Amino acid sequence: MTIVRPSLRLAAPLVRAIGNAIAPRAEDAGRLCIVNYHRILALPDPLLDDPTVDDFRWQMDVLAECFNVLPLGEAVERLAHGAMPPRAVAITFDDGYRSLHDLALPILRERGLAATVFVTSGHMADASSMWNDVILEAVRRLPGPAVDLRDIGFDTYPLATPAERSASVNLLTERCKYLVPQQRALMLARLQELAGADLSQELMLTDAMIGNLLANGVDIGGHTVTHPILARIDDASAQREIEDNKRDLERITGRPVQLFAYPNGKYGADFDDRHMAMVRAAGYRAAFSTAAGVATRRHDPFQLPRSRPWDSNPLMFAARLLQWFHGERHVVV
Repeated sequence: MTIVRPSLRLAAPLVRAIGNAIAPRAEDAGRLCIVNYHRILALPDPLLDDPTVDDFRWQMDVLAECFNVLPLGEAVERLAHGAMPPRAVAITFDDGYRSLHDLALPILRERGLAATVFVTSGHMADASSMWNDVILEAVRRLPGPAVDLRDIGFDTYPLATPAERSASVNLLTERCKYLVPQQRALMLARLQELAGADLSQELMLTDAMIGNLLANGVDIGGHTVTHPILARIDDASAQREIEDNKRDLERITGRPVQLFAYPNGKYGADFDDRHMAMVRAAGYRAAFSTAAGVATRRHDPFQLPRSRPWDSNPLMFAARLLQWFHGERHVVV
């Protein structure tokens, strides 16, 4: 049984009323807030800022009590035809972490909430990890007080305290994000050498898990094969990442994969018009950035915004979404 916090139960009618009041007129297209997650944590982790399962539970309570949660595919269709209900929200996950299946899915099912996961297909069904998780695990395991990577063109990163380790994870991740794959592979190999261990983990979804997600209201979208920054690789490689990912996921699911999310997701820095055209040509019908704000009919359907409202309590979480609905930011004509 879902247990809703008393404060949320008292505030929910006001949140719904405000949401209805700021909803657009009937002749407008409507507005859609798309919230975005990556992994869900069983317990707090000092090196990660993803929500714990307890945080995710109350966030889903807010969405179930105060908003109209739609499957993303249906929401995109409604947005295109101006048939969006007030307070419309869709839930998404990026990358394809198995914590969606193990921790988030029971909470979604209990509340009857649909979601979409954008899957990076190249790390499924084996013990390979995404590059950012190799960094995370290396920083977790390496002895302090610092790790010296100057021999491969990086810096020295402090590891003496949990706060320093967290900061070093962030610094290394940001530094590596925009490297070409060959440079990034060199850095990862060096970290594994220093750690003296294979840092791969079984973190990602399997084929069987994807089948169970589909059977329980979670749709599958594309997110490339290896999660590169598309703007940092050549056009032929970017096209292969997009098309091969779609083919892989359609083989696994046995159904068309129609929605796509750009890795990292910032227009101009991470993807541009070339990649939007590739996604369209591959047969997708919509694609998503990581720009904060509300999606409207005036957005290009291959650049719809979505973001992470990581507020620390239910009322602020609801207020953030209402602010997005009212602000109508990041409109792209």
